[in-house]
Amino acid sequence: MRGFRFSDYKPGDTPKGGFDELLKLFSELLNYTAGDAAEALSWLNELDKQYKLTNNDYGIGNFIDDLKEKGYLTEDNQTGEFKITAKTEQTIRKSALEEIFGKLKKAGRGNHNSNQSGIGEEKNADRREYNFGDSLDQIDMTASIHNAQINHGIGNFTLTERDLEVEEKDFKTLTSTVLMIDISHSMILYGEDRITPAKKVAMALAELIKTRYPKDTLDIVVFGNDAWPISVKDLPYLQVGPYHTNTYAGLELAADLLRRRKTHNKQIFMITDGKPTCLKENGKYYKNSMGLDRKVINKTLNMAAQCKRLKIPITTFMIAKDPYLQQFVRQFTQINGGRAFYSSLTGLGEYIFEDYIKNRKRTVR
Repeated sequence: MRGFRFSDYKPGDTPKGGFDELLKLFSELLNYTAGDAAEALSWLNELDKQYKLTNNDYGIGNFIDDLKEKGYLTEDNQTGEFKITAKTEQTIRKSALEEIFGKLKKAGRGNHNSNQSGIGEEKNADRREYNFGDSLDQIDMTASIHNAQINHGIGNFTLTERDLEVEEKDFKTLTSTVLMIDISHSMILYGEDRITPAKKVAMALAELIKTRYPKDTLDIVVFGNDAWPISVKDLPYLQVGPYHTNTYAGLELAADLLRRRKTHNKQIFMITDGKPTCLKENGKYYKNSMGLDRKVINKTLNMAAQCKRLKIPITTFMIAKDPYLQQFVRQFTQINGGRAFYSSLTGLGEYIFEDYIKNRKRTVR
């Protein structure tokens, strides 16, 4: 039997500047440039100057040519403007999924288990006697024959109804999720980029659902002064604006989208870093950024209660640690009956993925 053969590691043998390595870096830079290909390439060029990412055989110019040839990049012949393609958008989503999903210590099997056993889709460890009405595919024939041998002996084999043993199965539930992303100005204040991690989580979650939970649905809502839905295709280009935080409008739109879904399990994930500061009344904006405005807060809490009546739990991912904000989130969560996580930016993706994959709170009726 052949064993392992070891040799000395030589750093100089590691290839540098290949297409795949540069593509990963280019995809990451696109997250920070809101999908601006020209700016991302400019940053890549500066990084190459500083860290010598390429070599004499393969430079940034070769990389750009390959991006166009492989369908990742298009160039306007008249203006020379670069734009990323749908293939690049999918690459960014896959990269985000690998980054976040790879950090999870333990992942699910690609379904949402309920806490109800019976005639489901996936076997579990539970066993019971056969009851009238059980389907034939639930009967564990090996265990049933074993029971017959014990109960009646081997010499005169007899299999009765009482010998039959049934395997219980778990239901897989369909889940409709709305992911709300705060795009108010505070998401880039104080020298901290909060919108990029939020975008990456959204892209990764969209890719996860598309590849592993194709029957589930994901809607994405962004909210600032107003709220509006965006498509997965729009995510790489998402930017914050000079907006206040109209949480009420975001929740109202999310609840409306979920009303149209025919699934049993419905939920809202909300990523935000601040307090509600804005409402829209009679076509005009009511704004107050000074502390917690009673009018804005009360209306937002009323919407949380309405979501509870609609059986839509809200999971809030608060990426700010101000004590008075946490107090508001606790009150909001208590009224809705949902959950809240006070997450750092680095742990945001893992929190959301674990909560999504391990969602066993709801039962299929």
